[in-house]
Amino acid sequence: MAYDEELAGRLRDLLAEEPAAAGRELTERKMFGGLGLMVAGNMAVAASGQGGLMVRVDPAEGEELVATTPAYPMEMRGRAMSGWLRVDLADLATDEALGAWVHRGASYAASLPPK
Repeated sequence: MAYDEELAGRLRDLLAEEPAAAGRELTERKMFGGLGLMVAGNMAVAASGQGGLMVRVDPAEGEELVATTPAYPMEMRGRAMSGWLRVDLADLATDEALGAWVHRGASYAASLPPK
């Protein structure tokens, strides 16, 4: 499955307006069948090739976010990836819902040293 072009467009638009990304280089990279959007070289969010959104978060916040939001751990080869969550497309219907995840991912990516 290729990534969702409509979701990718929404991510681009929201990330371009994201205060946490202001003044930082915004780039895109196709990877793992999806499209990763980066802030200063650090992945913030991605339109997943498996559908829905992948978002980078502070690993210390991951468990709480899984318990209090529709997000769930991202798995690679059957192993949960610390600091990465997935959100299904159905939970991203509004720009407000998607924007909250874009903000979280962009803020964390912007807190990391530029690559």
